[in-house]
Amino acid sequence: MSRPAHANRLNPDDLETLRRHITVVNEDREVRVLRFLALGKYFCSGYDIGSLGSDTAPSSTFFGETMDEVEALRPVTIAVVQGGVYGGGTDLCLACDFRIGTPQADMFMPATRLGLHFYAGGLSRYVSRLGLDQAKRLFLTAERLDAAEMLRIGFLTELVSRQQLADRMQALSAQLAAMAPLPLEGVKKHLNLIARGRLNADEIAQAVLRSERSQDLAEGARAWKEKRPARFTGA
Repeated sequence: MSRPAHANRLNPDDLETLRRHITVVNEDREVRVLRFLALGKYFCSGYDIGSLGSDTAPSSTFFGETMDEVEALRPVTIAVVQGGVYGGGTDLCLACDFRIGTPQADMFMPATRLGLHFYAGGLSRYVSRLGLDQAKRLFLTAERLDAAEMLRIGFLTELVSRQQLADRMQALSAQLAAMAPLPLEGVKKHLNLIARGRLNADEIAQAVLRSERSQDLAEGARAWKEKRPARFTGA
């Protein structure tokens, strides 16, 4: 996000661009980790609600559908939360698999205070990631949380200093990219589905069998025995 003067809010054109990028990334099997970063004081302030006054702009549900696509991304995703994150920007973070923050981060969800009913996918992510009580707290009061509280309730998966942020992002990215692609992507997908109450046991069983027959499993076993890093290919 590179519109810091406008708190990195996302308008309909931005969402279209993001959707195109998601399509490209999903089709490139070499991409195993995707990172969301922002310039300036803010990470993202969500949907440009000024767009809602236009007869041609899509509903805020379009923002929600785009966040659903972020959640369903094939690669593992990391939100690098260097500053304030508000409104739909909080849902962008929750749609990611990991959320690294700094003490400069803060968050709040102003939708109810602004008179806007939030979309289904975001409500589901709030409840599945943070729990019902915290979801009610954030939506119904519009309370602002600092970085320490964001970490405590599970909004952030970890908290590091501003100086450590880039190194930690790189280290986590490298750790994830070194995993075997088949289970990395499959387990991510099904954990997200289970969080939504959808357990596809047959599809999981097929994924287990595919991994058991893969060249990567054999390579992983050899690497473990030889005490060296595995060289996975996704085959």
